[in-house]
Amino acid sequence: MNGSAPLNIGSLLARVPLFSELSPDELTRIARGTREINVSKGDILFHKGDLPTGFHLVVQGQIKLAFSSSQGNEKVVDILNTGQTFGEAVMFMDKPNIVYAQALKDSQLLHISSAVIRGELERDPRLGGKMIAALSMRLHHLMTDVESYTLHSARQRIIGYLLRESTDTDATALVVTLPTNKGIIASRLNLTQEHFSRILHELSAAGLIVVEGRKIGIPDVKKLRDFDF
Repeated sequence: MNGSAPLNIGSLLARVPLFSELSPDELTRIARGTREINVSKGDILFHKGDLPTGFHLVVQGQIKLAFSSSQGNEKVVDILNTGQTFGEAVMFMDKPNIVYAQALKDSQLLHISSAVIRGELERDPRLGGKMIAALSMRLHHLMTDVESYTLHSARQRIIGYLLRESTDTDATALVVTLPTNKGIIASRLNLTQEHFSRILHELSAAGLIVVEGRKIGIPDVKKLRDFDF
């Protein structure tokens, strides 16, 4: 991404739901405490244990948040795509990061300084309300994941993921493009890659999906959603 045109940071910040109601002056102040970061595929953005100095917005690309064990096992916590932010909660806790962040693609990000956010919160406490709402949504998302891991079968998790990846909720048939490789998605769903692939094969054999690399066709959405395990 070297040599790309400079980012209009103020314009990008204005599109973030967290900042959508801020005035031009407020956005200008936050932009002064924001810097552009370019990372290549495979680069580590931050490690577990690093102290956060702000949070990030994905301008383009894809970032993985994950844990790793001393044995080298990995658990993917989240996959962030263009327009998503991450790191807000840990930033306010003043504690080290509990996950690491790695680029799954060449990526362009903004780093918004915690100091500038704290300054704006002192000027206008309404920003705090929006940040609480955003963090509450993250918590709800996390609780939904925990429910899925503990109460849903592996097949239910995979079917739910495939249907959730589509933005067309009224479609009777879909083609879903997996955003990253199957191993990372499997980890995100708390499955091994082998288990994930086996279930895709079973769903394909049942005529419920058609797998072509990362593209997965769903000829009958209702039939897949109502599939009885």
